[in-house]
Amino acid sequence: MSHAHLAARRPLFALGLLALAASSSLHAQNRLDTVVTTATRTPQRLADVLADLTVITRADIERQAAASVADLLRNNGCAEMVRNGGAASSTSLFLRGADTRHTLVLVDGVRMDSQSTGGASWSGIPVSQIERVEVLKGPASAIYGSDAVGGVVQIFTRKGSGALSADLGLGIGTQSTHKADGGLFGSAGIFDFALTGAIEESDGFNSTLDVPGSFSYVPDRDGWRKYQATARLGAQLNTAHRVEAILIRNHINAQYDASKSRPLVDDHTLQDTDATRLAWTAQWTPALQTQLSYGQSRDRYETTPSPYVTLTHVRNLALTGSYLVAPGQQVNFQAERIEDELENSGLVTAGVGKRHRNAAGGGYLFSSGPWSLQAHARHDSDSQFGSVSTGTLLAGYAVTPGLRVVGSVGNAFRAPTIYQQGSVYGPDLGKPGVKALQAERGHNVEIGLKYGSGDSELSATAYRNRIGNLIIFGAAGSCQSAFGCYQNVAEARLQGLSLAGNTQVAGVNLRATVDVQKPTDASTGLLLARRAKRLATLNADTALGDWVLGGGVQASGPRFDNAANTRRLGGYGLVNLNAQYKFSRDLKLQLNLDNAFDRETSTAYGYASAPRTVLVSLRWSPAL
Repeated sequence: MSHAHLAARRPLFALGLLALAASSSLHAQNRLDTVVTTATRTPQRLADVLADLTVITRADIERQAAASVADLLRNNGCAEMVRNGGAASSTSLFLRGADTRHTLVLVDGVRMDSQSTGGASWSGIPVSQIERVEVLKGPASAIYGSDAVGGVVQIFTRKGSGALSADLGLGIGTQSTHKADGGLFGSAGIFDFALTGAIEESDGFNSTLDVPGSFSYVPDRDGWRKYQATARLGAQLNTAHRVEAILIRNHINAQYDASKSRPLVDDHTLQDTDATRLAWTAQWTPALQTQLSYGQSRDRYETTPSPYVTLTHVRNLALTGSYLVAPGQQVNFQAERIEDELENSGLVTAGVGKRHRNAAGGGYLFSSGPWSLQAHARHDSDSQFGSVSTGTLLAGYAVTPGLRVVGSVGNAFRAPTIYQQGSVYGPDLGKPGVKALQAERGHNVEIGLKYGSGDSELSATAYRNRIGNLIIFGAAGSCQSAFGCYQNVAEARLQGLSLAGNTQVAGVNLRATVDVQKPTDASTGLLLARRAKRLATLNADTALGDWVLGGGVQASGPRFDNAANTRRLGGYGLVNLNAQYKFSRDLKLQLNLDNAFDRETSTAYGYASAPRTVLVSLRWSPAL
């Protein structure tokens, strides 16, 4: 049987598992009572969320031992991943087919973005230091402003509480991979703290392929080194006031193949991704809560020996809050200022390397009987491209205590990056009639079903998202450079059906997702590059005495590497296996086998994906 045929059948298999979720429930802690914040920017029970939201827990993260945040999201069916090689290579994630720059990424509330290419650096976000991840699919600019066209990924790092404890991990694996991470957690008086760090080194694998048209193939290994650290300090001043400071530092040194004409040159990318946040949360009355925060992120990317450097600073001052008007009625409010700054090897025209946005918005949440309604609105004023207003309306109706019909309409936007607007590859504003780049605009409508009983969940969401004013690079008379420039000329249409479910059957925890999508270029009807029409995941785990055994399958249909749909990339199915053995309450051994059948796959033409990898880890988590 061919690999393509297997990949086509796996989504059907996962569909059958989703149906099981509607007929079985767990009798453990109720997942639906989990408190989340990403859907409305205020605390909310998962059971009350009307949007399409996925939560990845610390237990999921430890069990899967994913190489990066991007792998973690792909393994759990949250996004489609494209990578140019190993775990430290350039990575793109597509939520519902939307481009990687159309997903807003927050780490502990700090905006992570590049004002060069647009979008966050997925390889620069530490996995070992994450407590949980919330993935919101669908437009959310009415809550968060720019970038949230396809969705929002919010990452929460680990927090300290209780008595002093430690968490130490050592790992060794194939490709001469070595990992070590550690942390101290606890509280003393009004203070709580978490200090974590991680080191990872690997010789990697040959990330390039010797295919027609490839100019970068060099038959060597492309390794990497990662160094990561976080510090989190909080103080509960009294029952109503809390202050917190967070500091995150990440450094990556990764090898890559720049040109086959220079096989002896060792090319490297050096990337530093940092985040800092100060926050004051106040409960003024039982009904009124506010948070004042200042966040700053820095993304520095350099290639050597070629002299290219790009540095992005994002600063964000925000006041958010909520007021409980009456039982079942809540008003949310927000005001913020966002400042972007870019330095880019002299390619950005003097005077346009900085910009700012001022924004204000609010929301209304209503729940009575079987009905739930939410309305969000926001106005952003940008110093470069002008103003934009966004809004989202969501509604839900409980057909039964466990089954709801939900739907929403909304719009969103992504501001042009400073590089797109102000570099030598921006539009030539000195020519008559040539206009500055405008924000990309998204218009989305969706309808779905949500079922929940105990810890069993099932959801089905049909959506249609039209993104206009799409910025692409091409040649035209409005360009400064003879090579072309960025222009608002395209439109994308994203439509599809997403299914997700989790349950427990005979002591086995099951989680499955299926996505049937059609992300196309509106002018040609062709599929957007590197997007598959069908995706599916299946994850399972079970406890057997001191063992916890688990595994997962990721299946993807074929896709095209280029906009003309002439260069086809085959579909694939990957199997990952994992096992944990608990020696004692504090000590456990973990085994991870990824790509167990050593499938040769490629998500970008000319680049290989990871072969079979084995990782053996020992984790010690004592109370001190």
